[in-house]
Amino acid sequence: MRTKIVAGNWKMNVNEVESTELIQEIKNSIQNLPLENTRVIVAPSFINLASAVKNADNSKIEVAAQNMHEATSGAFTGEVSADMLKSVGIKTIILGHSERRSLFNEDDELLSKKIDTALANDLEVIFCIGEHLEERKTDNYLLEVGSQIKNSLFHLEAKDWKNIILAYEPVWAIGTGETASPEQAQEMHYFIRNAIAKKYNKELAANVSILYGGSVKPSNAEEIFSQADVDGGLIGGASLKANDFTAIIKAI
Repeated sequence: MRTKIVAGNWKMNVNEVESTELIQEIKNSIQNLPLENTRVIVAPSFINLASAVKNADNSKIEVAAQNMHEATSGAFTGEVSADMLKSVGIKTIILGHSERRSLFNEDDELLSKKIDTALANDLEVIFCIGEHLEERKTDNYLLEVGSQIKNSLFHLEAKDWKNIILAYEPVWAIGTGETASPEQAQEMHYFIRNAIAKKYNKELAANVSILYGGSVKPSNAEEIFSQADVDGGLIGGASLKANDFTAIIKAI
């Protein structure tokens, strides 16, 4: 059975005090929920990771990082390495988010290197893939997402996939108020799982958790999560409000 996951990407929001308060609110809200086969993850900014790990200790909350440099160390001012993340208790990182791709020019080749570094350091990866509006409108969205998977992930050995979680982000539905319909989400998640099955095998593909990320809210979470190949969500804005995030967790 695939693991269900609700992950909150806090992006460049909340300071340390606010981060501590938000984690505490989420802890209190979910402590009595029956989260069997379900993981709850939050991803604060780098500067708040160490305190977040301590604040989430002995709770149902895991803490992930939003990014990581591909080098192990060196003259890369402002960057953070895998070893640094591990040293403060991080076990999971988000890579390939659409904002990293579009705003910081991270391409498939670079992301492939980051994935290799993460896996070499025994870190789990939530890898984001997704198409822009122009690709969706020209019906090239399956080709685009398929290319992202192939270029960044298909060099991996089958054993590596135990540490890979995928997150499908229709970029046109992030921060726009637009949301892919449950049927559109299912179509893409099925396509992704089928592509993995063709490259590796059906059993491996059946065990990969694929999250949906794109304006998930309490009002639409249950319908989206009900789709056969949707295993949870990578949540943006709604993860910054404990009540909304909890409602989405309950919808899983």
